Amino acid sequence: MATVKALLFDVFGTLVDWYGSIQERAESIAAREGLALDGARLALLWRQRYAPSMANVTSGKRPWCDLDQLHRESLDHVLTELAVDLPSPARAELVAGWHELRPWPDVVANLPRLRAQRITAALSNGHVRLLVDLKRHAGLDFDTILSAELARSYKPEAVVYQTATRLLGLEPDQVMLVACHAWDLAGAAHAGLRTAYVARPAEWGPGTVAAPVSADMHARDLGDLADQFDALDRSARSTASG
Repeated sequence: MATVKALLFDVFGTLVDWYGSIQERAESIAAREGLALDGARLALLWRQRYAPSMANVTSGKRPWCDLDQLHRESLDHVLTELAVDLPSPARAELVAGWHELRPWPDVVANLPRLRAQRITAALSNGHVRLLVDLKRHAGLDFDTILSAELARSYKPEAVVYQTATRLLGLEPDQVMLVACHAWDLAGAAHAGLRTAYVARPAEWGPGTVAAPVSADMHARDLGDLADQFDALDRSARSTASG
């Protein structure tokens, strides 16, 4: 893995806590509007519509549109399901919450460690503006942002990963996707990339049980991943000097 020259990071779930952030924002907005709302249930139902909404784009059933639009449409359906009538400005404020998710505790300190020896970039289904806002809000230290928007598609379509490697001027096997989702890692592997699984057992809230995931590397968190790369790099230097 010492030959890996760039790390691409999935963002939602892998680097930032969408579940807790959206739960809190939803309950705060609802309380301000004088409405009762289970923020945890809303967050889960909303996220469950994520993949199907993107599939409508990648299948050609609808033209390209960004994640803000997909999130807003999905939110309307979820609020109907929950029988909660949030006014339109509050709905827009809730959609904007995806631009202001908080990072997991290990992220801010360890992204610079991983960046020290390799190119680092976001590779998210979030559009560029959303990712810029998240980078600034959460303190995410990347070299660059490579959104799926640049490929006018969504992960796990191969064109998203291929576009990222092409823009970095690297071969697929010189690039590694870091993610906590089996579907994302499988998509990257299918496109020829290396893969690293980072466990996020709390992504979907308390009591979640993660299924086994296939990847080239496995890490408890970004600190563990950085430690593994440090060890690989030391070994590579020792071999080269010996």
